[in-house]
Amino acid sequence: MRKIHHYILLSILMISLSCKTDKNEITSYKVNHYGALKNIMSGNLEQTIRLDTLKTTAHLYALGAIANLKGEIQIFDGVPSNSSVQNKQLTINSNYTDAAALFVYAHVQAWQEFKLVNINDQKALESAIALTAKEYGINTSEPFPFLVEGKVTQLDWHVIDWETGDKVHTHEKHKSSGLHGKVTNTLVNVLGFFSKNHKGVFTHHTTNIHMHFKDISNNISGHVDQIIPSNSITLKLPKK
Repeated sequence: MRKIHHYILLSILMISLSCKTDKNEITSYKVNHYGALKNIMSGNLEQTIRLDTLKTTAHLYALGAIANLKGEIQIFDGVPSNSSVQNKQLTINSNYTDAAALFVYAHVQAWQEFKLVNINDQKALESAIALTAKEYGINTSEPFPFLVEGKVTQLDWHVIDWETGDKVHTHEKHKSSGLHGKVTNTLVNVLGFFSKNHKGVFTHHTTNIHMHFKDISNNISGHVDQIIPSNSITLKLPKK
């Protein structure tokens, strides 16, 4: 009888601890990365992972830089929209044949939507993402993925095309290399990763977010330099 009583108490304790974890914090995803921005800035542009090793992974969301800095990687729910520069023209492919120098990814089966309003610039967007995630129950001391969808007033972008043999790396040269452009009053899908603790790894030193995008027609995709959302835009966070 005493043994049965012990098992009952143990079961109640385990259920209680499980419920407490589920209620207070989202734990159904994990952000992983290969390579680091600081390694790239030191001149290491070699591949850290081949994309085809994750080809069969369900609900894959990823961004990064193609090996040798010859383009940008963005994968939305398992579908690549990778961009590169060919003959000074933007080229987009939907295959897994590339390799990455930097690669950040997570597996997210479902998303929870939040409406953001009156977000006037990228800094305000970053603050709104952090605040919304914290209120929703995400541990913002750990990295997490997010989506931003809807119309943007303006989005400045680039697709890097590093000159082979150039060994002098600066943030300014990385931004100026390759193709640049901007879209205005356009529907876009933005994938980003938030982290307070990965500056120099997969976020730059001045921000906690790294974002890539594609337009709704999949004619343009690449790295987000600056974004000005419209009056109302949708933020998506990993669903509980």
